[in-house]
Amino acid sequence: MIELRDVAYSYGGGELLSDISLKMAPGSFHFLTGPSGAGKTTLMKLCYGELLASAGSVRIFGTEAREMSRDDVSRARRRIGVVHQACQFLDHLPISENVALPLTVAGRDADAEAANLSDLLAWVGLTERAGALPPSLSGGERQRAALARAVIMSPEVILADEPTGNIDWDMSVRLLSLLIELNKMGKTVLIATHDMNLIRTAKHEVNARVLRISKRRLQLAGADL
Repeated sequence: MIELRDVAYSYGGGELLSDISLKMAPGSFHFLTGPSGAGKTTLMKLCYGELLASAGSVRIFGTEAREMSRDDVSRARRRIGVVHQACQFLDHLPISENVALPLTVAGRDADAEAANLSDLLAWVGLTERAGALPPSLSGGERQRAALARAVIMSPEVILADEPTGNIDWDMSVRLLSLLIELNKMGKTVLIATHDMNLIRTAKHEVNARVLRISKRRLQLAGADL
């Protein structure tokens, strides 16, 4: 689905990532770890075409990222749901409309998708908060709303960048459970996190690969990929 081969990325005159190779197969589950500033967010941006590699190959659904037009990237992103580290919402719109925004951007009839939206809000436990404005939501509610928005288009891949970084443990486990449910439905999932307790919890539920960025390179279970 997404494949990186011998990828490097340079920023500000220095190399942030080097010799990165990663293949995300359909239905796979990955954790991405590493210290702050190691390049986890950068690696995710390479995976959905926000950044282009300085060297090597990034293939998104079989197409070389460098050869993709803006429209190609836009179409590919409809197949990739991204939960960003900082949840950004339009504060003047209720959370239900914020979640439905990708439908509007894609030119789909939000009214026709009303039942799906209702089911999705129920799935993330936000039915009673559907009409609330984003500033009134707690951190956990914002993260669950961000996940709902990321999956409203039924993407094949979910990329979550530190989705539990600013919420308590109980809410972190709840969010993890939702991501595991998506994986069991056949979605490919990649979660960037520094929380090893979260990874240990997931190990009881899902067969996850744990990747670590160290010294600009990607490692798996202590060995270079």
